[in-house]
Amino acid sequence: MKPTLLILAAGMASRYGSMKQMDGFGPNQETIIDYSIYDAIKAGFGKVVFIIKEEFAENFKTVFEPKLNGKIETQYVFQNFDLKQFDIEVEIERAKPWGTGHAILAARHAINEPFCVINADDFYGFDAFKKMVNFLTTEVTDNNFSMIGYEIEKTLSDFGSVSRGVCKVSAEGYLEEITERTNVFRSVDDVVYEENEVQYPLSNNTRVSMNFWGFKPCVFTLAEKLFKEFAITHQTDPKSEFYIPMIVESLLNSGHATFTVVPTDSQWFGVTYKEDKPIVKASIGELIESGVYPNSLWK
Repeated sequence: MKPTLLILAAGMASRYGSMKQMDGFGPNQETIIDYSIYDAIKAGFGKVVFIIKEEFAENFKTVFEPKLNGKIETQYVFQNFDLKQFDIEVEIERAKPWGTGHAILAARHAINEPFCVINADDFYGFDAFKKMVNFLTTEVTDNNFSMIGYEIEKTLSDFGSVSRGVCKVSAEGYLEEITERTNVFRSVDDVVYEENEVQYPLSNNTRVSMNFWGFKPCVFTLAEKLFKEFAITHQTDPKSEFYIPMIVESLLNSGHATFTVVPTDSQWFGVTYKEDKPIVKASIGELIESGVYPNSLWK
């Protein structure tokens, strides 16, 4: 059974200022999602599931169905504020969605095979998708999942600091912990993070998480339990969010699962700031010039 690609596309981007999931970056206005799905099909995924807000459904289908029809199975699931589906009877007012950990639960009835999760607005590179397919078809178990580990130097923006989940990896290649560094940038010669006005160097090949995770469906049961606890505990904090790394941390700390860190040397492209867009467009253009992608993805 081929694995499934689960795309987190329900969020809106405050710093970027528009719905960048649908923004065009390729020569024919291909979105970043287009390149991810193209790579996923080439790597061997059998289905793509979009997590979106229900009001975006027709927009997504209009954009993607003509391209993907006959190439890969598609499905759409909706992240919403309905807590009764999780047997939570308390009324909780929210200022924003519950976060990425809650988002993946929208797909719990749509996925019955090994799957991976990615962000809609991140460009991951074919190598990462191919290595994830290999893991999901040969190594994944109910208690060993995975994370694609990027070299930190290949994930930075030239236009401001970024937040990165800096990973501690064991000698055997397993994830031991992730530490969120919120002010990471290139210094003169090094990558550094700043904390309390002090700069700390990071090796260029330090592995970081870019939210590219591999799971089996059994993870949904644990995630649902954790989310219910989180929602009740944080019901008076309308801005609190339940993230995928919280699920990962719980699995690691409880000993329920290990995470193989699958290293990639792919260049990650992100659109954190509007100024990043021409850089990403130029980078994709270079990949087309070198033959990595065709000029028109879906012809």
